Amino acid sequence: MAKSIPRIGSRRNGRSSSRKSARRIPKGIIHIQASFNNTIVTVTDVRGRVVSWASAGTCGFRGTKRGTPFAAQTAARTVFRTVVNQGLQRAGVMIKGPGVGRDAALRAIRRRGILLSFVRDVTPMPHNGCRPPKKRRV
Repeated sequence: MAKSIPRIGSRRNGRSSSRKSARRIPKGIIHIQASFNNTIVTVTDVRGRVVSWASAGTCGFRGTKRGTPFAAQTAARTVFRTVVNQGLQRAGVMIKGPGVGRDAALRAIRRRGILLSFVRDVTPMPHNGCRPPKKRRV
């Protein structure tokens, strides 16, 4: 006699109501991952636990518009709307990837008035690692 468990919210209609209370984080790390197709902005505390995140896709951009600088700026703004309320004052920035959203996201962060302790480029660079795939012939 298994009783069905009622669902409390789903991904489709937004966040579930049983969310952990917002932690106060005075210091954090902002991770910007800028690929050619999308830009993801994640804010973590100093231990690396995710506090808030947004991407150009979650901000409503679809298709090639996700890779634009404006979409990256909007994603950064969306993240900071939630994080500034949690008391973020100082942060370090880690930028990864070759996308055009790198500078736009960083500019949006600077405009928010958060003190940046460092801005670091952590794009992975191979020291001649894997053999690349064969060249495309069109």
